[in-house]
Amino acid sequence: MKKLLLMAVALLTFGAATAQSEVIAKYNEAATAMQSKNFAGAAQLFEQVIDKGVDSEDPKVLSCVTTAKKYLPVCYQRVGIAAASQKNFPKAIEQLQKAAEIAELYGNSTEKNKSNTILAKVYQVQGGEAFNTKDYKTAAEVFAKGYAANPRNTEMALNLAMSYCELGEFQKGMDIYDNICAMNAEKYAAAIAVAKEKKALYTNNEVARLQQAGDHDAIIAMAEKMLAADPASALAEKIRLQAYSNKKDYAKVIALGDTAALAQTSDEDKSAVYYMIGAAYNAQYNAGGNKSAALRDKAVAYLQKVTAGANVEAAKAALDGLK
Repeated sequence: MKKLLLMAVALLTFGAATAQSEVIAKYNEAATAMQSKNFAGAAQLFEQVIDKGVDSEDPKVLSCVTTAKKYLPVCYQRVGIAAASQKNFPKAIEQLQKAAEIAELYGNSTEKNKSNTILAKVYQVQGGEAFNTKDYKTAAEVFAKGYAANPRNTEMALNLAMSYCELGEFQKGMDIYDNICAMNAEKYAAAIAVAKEKKALYTNNEVARLQQAGDHDAIIAMAEKMLAADPASALAEKIRLQAYSNKKDYAKVIALGDTAALAQTSDEDKSAVYYMIGAAYNAQYNAGGNKSAALRDKAVAYLQKVTAGANVEAAKAALDGLK
């Protein structure tokens, strides 16, 4: 800001008493207004400098125009910030959007990004009021605008994803969670951890809803979409296998089981998968009086691997029945 004023004084000193002196005078007024934190007034004056001086051939005037273009989005930013501090969100949003548009028009990517970052924070605060009262519809509408301005605002992105999931818009929420998980693992580690936790929670909720409706094919389709986005998804492997098990498609359970088991990271989840595989072999062993020793041995081998979780007793009972 001080550098801006020094330049203005120099331009005023050396400006010739010509038609171009009006532009230089406006520039000095704008610089003075900006120094005194009259950002709205400075913005209007910088716009006049640009409008009146853009076609000039005078290098001093063109220098004023160049500097005006640099500081104009800054002025609108400051007006927007002031409005946001007074919770005048409509004005704050209008001014910050204008700042971003002007910065983009004049090729100032730094100020464009800064304006959008601030704009997203305004939407975050505005949407937060609805989010905190569980008005997820309103929250999602507001957060979506902030997310479009700055998808790297992970706190808001997490709230947007949760709002979608609470509204029953499962896939929209998953898409946001996936975007967070794809961000820089070191920089956004905390947000990624929360996204993974929430993704598992809402996926399990959605699976429970579809199970209650008996829509196993929808669960399989959901799991396969998850695997397309993340081939290493242990959760997707597990819920797909469970859906095939619930459909009594034992051939599919056996075909996919080992891959699903390898993907799991906890003894409980591995045991859950092994139980499904063992139960599938057991069902085939008992089907239609086919008492194949090979099927029995496979059932026993997998059921013996069930060492943790909720299926331990069921596995023991199944093993007793195979003796």
